[in-house]
Amino acid sequence: MRLVIARCSVDYSGRLNAHLPLATRLLVHKGDGSLLVHSDGGSYKPLNWMSPPCTLTVEVPDEESASAGVVEQWRVTHAKSGDALLVRIYEIVHDSSHELGVDPGLQKDGVEADLQRLLAEQVDVIGDGLTLVRREYPTAIGPVDLLLRDAAGGTIAVEVKRRGDIDGVEQLTRYLELLGRDPHLTPITGVFAAQEIKPQARVLAADRGIRCVTLDYEGMKGIESGAPRLF
Repeated sequence: MRLVIARCSVDYSGRLNAHLPLATRLLVHKGDGSLLVHSDGGSYKPLNWMSPPCTLTVEVPDEESASAGVVEQWRVTHAKSGDALLVRIYEIVHDSSHELGVDPGLQKDGVEADLQRLLAEQVDVIGDGLTLVRREYPTAIGPVDLLLRDAAGGTIAVEVKRRGDIDGVEQLTRYLELLGRDPHLTPITGVFAAQEIKPQARVLAADRGIRCVTLDYEGMKGIESGAPRLF
């Protein structure tokens, strides 16, 4: 990866045209060929960029550009669309290259698989006297996240989400309708469990006879957060 801080102007031409006037910016030329133009503000989003597949060519500025103070030009051209990014560099303040190696990728904590695993180990979060029948209980329309039994022999189907919305409630409703046809599973009820449940989802769940449970992920990991586990 090459990092260049330079006084530059940038012109994008192709399906749309855009211009960045002369200013000091960070140019990031990545190993995949892409170029990103950053300012000191605007958070993570670049002001302009060219995504791969593309090629970068360093050009000698023409006489007019050179007389205006341009010392170097970068032309980045997209291989498929032909769109082009022209960076006119007036002064290079910093120029460095770094070999970053292979990145293992983002490993997210608190994804639905983590919540499901923790909840399977701590079914008491759902209620007392419950036992786990199976994770990913198969049905014809997809697996139910958790299938539990209560002390009376009733079945509980649990749908686990990070953020619970109406679609999740609808999904659990379909599972309950299908599982309710199996006499070995009746009577069956549903629990919609998530770290955060939207108000509209709560209303729909109540209308469908589905109980909502708010999951305290940090507490389930053994980190006391002080947030209630049940709602």
